[in-house]
Amino acid sequence: MNGKIVGIVILSCALFAGAALYYLQVYGFYREATSALPEVQLVSLTSDQSETIETRAIQAIDADSSPIRFRACFETPLSLAVLSAAYVSLERATPRNAPNWFDCFDAEAIAQDLASGQAAAFLGQKNVDFGVDRIVAITQDGRGYIWHELNDCGEKAYDGTIVGEECPRLDEN
Repeated sequence: MNGKIVGIVILSCALFAGAALYYLQVYGFYREATSALPEVQLVSLTSDQSETIETRAIQAIDADSSPIRFRACFETPLSLAVLSAAYVSLERATPRNAPNWFDCFDAEAIAQDLASGQAAAFLGQKNVDFGVDRIVAITQDGRGYIWHELNDCGEKAYDGTIVGEECPRLDEN
């Protein structure tokens, strides 16, 4: 009889811990960025500075627990041809999954659009946080998506490799 009680207690604790972990990962740390939605910026080919582009219908989520949890969706009237001629494009970009409740951001569909050429990825801002860049993908029909991705300095810093002088100091951000 005592063995059954111990088993039930262990199973109950495991279920509670699993449910709490799921909630915290999917809902607990995220918040909708409704009060101060970010301007969408892309790095200019000529000035090497981030410039604000025309957008509408911005939706964004963020979390204080990690600099790479930021996600946003928006629309822009600017064409890919105009954007590609004026802003730094990226060869590789990997959209990060968003919580399923943030339904405007589908990382798999964005990745397929990037791979097929239906969308292009741009550098939005370098080092929004230490070792983290803001990536912006825009489709041919003007839908846009933003996420954060580790840059070379961030990958080195987090895997233990010596960062080197080409990376900003951690306390500069």
